[in-house]
Amino acid sequence: MNTSKDKLKTLSQIKKRTDFLHIQGKGKKWVSSSLILQTHLNDLNEKRVGYTVTKRVSKSAVVRNRIKRRLRAVAADILPDIAVSGHDYILVGRHDTLSRPYQSLCKDLRWCLKRLELIEVEKK
Repeated sequence: MNTSKDKLKTLSQIKKRTDFLHIQGKGKKWVSSSLILQTHLNDLNEKRVGYTVTKRVSKSAVVRNRIKRRLRAVAADILPDIAVSGHDYILVGRHDTLSRPYQSLCKDLRWCLKRLELIEVEKK
């Protein structure tokens, strides 16, 4: 049985600030009501993911961390299954990320991936 935690382990983490800035500067982004998805092609042929929430969203670190936990859960459920490999994905939390229902967050991430044409086509 694949749990969210197991799925999350299949994704590499983006942790370096330079990587975040490179993706932000060179990549594409799509904005939904509850999150922003920034993406860029990488040379590693793997899916990497990073999370960020600015102090503009909340001055409280507790709130920002809660938003990041929700983003991690959504990424674990969606990205391993349908996102294209060889891309970096940054999920940026917004004000609505905290209060929006979980299924709506998943729907928003799928919608962003679809708009950026980063949904893997099923192989038959």
